[in-house]
Amino acid sequence: MSLLNLSVAIGDYDRNRALIDGAVQIDGVDPVFMKLCPEEIFFRAFRNQDFDICELSLSSFTVKTATGTCPYVGVPVFVSRCFRHTSIYVRTDRIKKPEDLKGKKVGIPEYQLTANVWARAFLEDDYGVKPSDVHWIRGGIDDAGRPEKISIKLPEGVRLNDAPEGKTISELLIEGAIDGFMAPRTPSKAALKHPHIGWLFPDTVAVAKDYYRRTGIFPIMHLIGIRRTLAEKFPYLPSAVLKAFEMSKAIALEELADSSTAKATLPFLEEALVAARASMGEDFWPYGVDANRKTLSAFLHHHHAQGLSPRLVGIEELFHPSTLETFKV
Repeated sequence: MSLLNLSVAIGDYDRNRALIDGAVQIDGVDPVFMKLCPEEIFFRAFRNQDFDICELSLSSFTVKTATGTCPYVGVPVFVSRCFRHTSIYVRTDRIKKPEDLKGKKVGIPEYQLTANVWARAFLEDDYGVKPSDVHWIRGGIDDAGRPEKISIKLPEGVRLNDAPEGKTISELLIEGAIDGFMAPRTPSKAALKHPHIGWLFPDTVAVAKDYYRRTGIFPIMHLIGIRRTLAEKFPYLPSAVLKAFEMSKAIALEELADSSTAKATLPFLEEALVAARASMGEDFWPYGVDANRKTLSAFLHHHHAQGLSPRLVGIEELFHPSTLETFKV
């Protein structure tokens, strides 16, 4: 049987690198890897279905799954995770605590971004700031006029307006036309240099650690998707993809633990790894459905409550049936 020649669009992360450099193979596949930024992958995947296998936004994927229009089927490989307390910047001269965001204007690049779903979730759960309490202003971070990748219909009472023509939300934050900024990326360099712009949570590590201690949730941002028509034609493919990504991640963690030389250009890397395992367990970045049920359930609940998915999506609906469980030796 000849190998499937498939396009694979993913980020260049350490957990993917053994796949990208060929140390790990996807059974039955001759891949063509494209290392692209998330914004480009998501835009091209959901607009034109450009890739056979690709990294996908959990939020956009859930919207499409809820409406039965998703061209991809999911594999529970969560290549991007992040505590999104770092995603909220504010005018520190007027916003001192999360509750101060009530009645204020907050800029966002897109309402349905996964990072923003998680940020709105903890603002509501932990600080009582509901999505309807904030006036949302949508615009590009560095480029004006950024649209939503997919169409959404927000609940009554949620205010969302576009930024003035030609303006970015970074510029609006500098000018003081908005009070906050919520996004997976930082504001512009000019905004970060402003004396009155900073994180809502000055000690983001402490607040994120407290969040994890209370909830047990390490927020998922992205999963892997396979073109649905391919998964139907080659039913072995989803489980083969899951297996390969698991193997690649295992190699990355093994290399990260090698203290002979740092694998990232960052001091205190060894100490950070020891601390992460002490507080979050040996496999602190799990793939697979069972290990992530609590996190997925919380996300799907908030996604629906925020009006992004028209119905509450079940966890099993997101993933190909062959990936819901794996063999054991």
